[in-house]
Amino acid sequence: MSNNNKKNIRFAPNGQIWVHFGEDSPLPAKVDEDPKTLNFVPLGYANSDGVTITPKIETEAVEVWQSAVPVLYTVKNASFQVKATLMELNAPNTELFYGSKWEPATDKDGKPVEGQYRLNIASNPNLDTISVIVDWNDASARYRAVLSQAMVSDRGAITLTRTKNQAYELTIDALDDGNGFLGYLVTDDQNIMPSTTGGSTRSVAASGSTSKA
Repeated sequence: MSNNNKKNIRFAPNGQIWVHFGEDSPLPAKVDEDPKTLNFVPLGYANSDGVTITPKIETEAVEVWQSAVPVLYTVKNASFQVKATLMELNAPNTELFYGSKWEPATDKDGKPVEGQYRLNIASNPNLDTISVIVDWNDASARYRAVLSQAMVSDRGAITLTRTKNQAYELTIDALDDGNGFLGYLVTDDQNIMPSTTGGSTRSVAASGSTSKA
């Protein structure tokens, strides 16, 4: 008899990316906790490709004289990456993309120019630390990925045309939070820890603290 179950297949038709600028915000402990109460702001629409989440572990083989194959693998480096193309022109998206902050524009005498704003693009930019939440769900379950400390590691190009909107392609990489974690996942998906079996051998979320050190 087949053990296949189509009810275990998951999609992500709904979701949102949230960001907090700086390192002084608490992090959500629950999948349904409102990020706005923790000073996170939504980044709005992403393009139809959605969000790409890539955990990566690069290993190095330990080879020995007595064997033609490796006897062990060690971790060379690890990463946790989030990539998306943001479709909305708003303050957080453009500040992440250009790596700088908007401020009121001023004239040559230093007086404010009403209704205009300026973003300086530095020749030696600072790499600001951010926190990121990625939410997604379907009818079966909700998921949340949290990067407690992260930086924008790559940016795509903006194409200005008559027929397509401006879009901001961003790649965000998690940083070590100081406690040995890159981030954590939270979910209410009962397939992860079915109540009828007394739990899974794997935890739903990282066992580290849900607030920053």
